[in-house]
Amino acid sequence: MYLLDTNIVSELRKLNSLKINPNVQKWTEQVDFEKTFVSVMTISEIHMGILRLAQHDVAQANHLRDWLENQILPEYQSRSIVINQAIAMRYASLHIPNKRPVNDALIAATALECDFVLVTRNLKDFQNMGLKLLNPFDFQAA
Repeated sequence: MYLLDTNIVSELRKLNSLKINPNVQKWTEQVDFEKTFVSVMTISEIHMGILRLAQHDVAQANHLRDWLENQILPEYQSRSIVINQAIAMRYASLHIPNKRPVNDALIAATALECDFVLVTRNLKDFQNMGLKLLNPFDFQAA
């Protein structure tokens, strides 16, 4: 099972286009998407990005809002992981004594509690947390 970080969900928006990273495209051909999940933090990060973009580019923000509301939310409706008590407790243990960005620590805690591989481009943001990590930008098909 895989937990997709926000940067991966964003890259997957380019799926089946010439704009997607070719290694990520290869990875998508090898993975069963029914085994992919997202944290509610990822949904929040995407939504915040759209709200920020809307302040200066309404058309692009509307395009991304449509993608979020009509593709991501329906696709991951039953595969969005909420922050429960166990995840909150794991987050606290990741955050103290080594303070980390809140969103990253919550996503990491979710992956750890669910025993998922965290799929991210930003490996350095999640090092030394005991996570199983996968960077599909470096993926080499077998």
